Amino acid sequence: MSPKAVVLLSGGLDSATTLAICRAQGYDAHALSFEYGQRHERELDSARRVAKALGVSAHLVLALDLRAIGGSALTADIPVPKNRSAQDIAHGIPVTYVPARNTIFLSHALGWAEALGAADIFIGVNVLDASGYPDCRRQYVEAFERLANLATRAGVEGHSRFRIHTPLIELTKAAIIRQGVELGVDFALTWSCYEPGRDGRACGRCDACLLRKKGFAEAGLTDPLAYAA
Repeated sequence: MSPKAVVLLSGGLDSATTLAICRAQGYDAHALSFEYGQRHERELDSARRVAKALGVSAHLVLALDLRAIGGSALTADIPVPKNRSAQDIAHGIPVTYVPARNTIFLSHALGWAEALGAADIFIGVNVLDASGYPDCRRQYVEAFERLANLATRAGVEGHSRFRIHTPLIELTKAAIIRQGVELGVDFALTWSCYEPGRDGRACGRCDACLLRKKGFAEAGLTDPLAYAA
């Protein structure tokens, strides 16, 4: 019987590739997504399609309205930065950072993993071609893994040793895309844009769009998404 794993699945290309890696490593994947009040809720449609295409055993979508907390351009009435240079994207923490988002998401993934009897959690965080979010760093992930084994019955009683897998953490976006292609990920199903237009196209100018377009260009591949710019 294949070991169970919980995979955080946003619907973006990073999480889709992470799910494909989890499946390729022989895990029985259980995908977890969040409807958290994000302005780019379009990504949840992509998450559902990716989960179906990659053959998960279950796909759970939890509703957590982080708009009540605010503090981010993704959950509050704060403009999404556009047309930033690669240098600007690579430095500092942008206003699209959602306060404690990965801690909130990983905590729920940990709870579901413990309930499932799973010891493995996959998350597609990345520190190279990314927007400088503090909860995407290796130090953070290692700290959360220690917490997971201190704060659960399974960890304390020795039933499980929880592991947080970050297979993309030190890959460029181009390398992530190439690996996804090798594993059969259909990137036409994924979504990255923070502020899609009313016509359903990606804006092409937010950090997520710029990093995605840069990745496909460096990988020498055509991005299947339609962009407004």
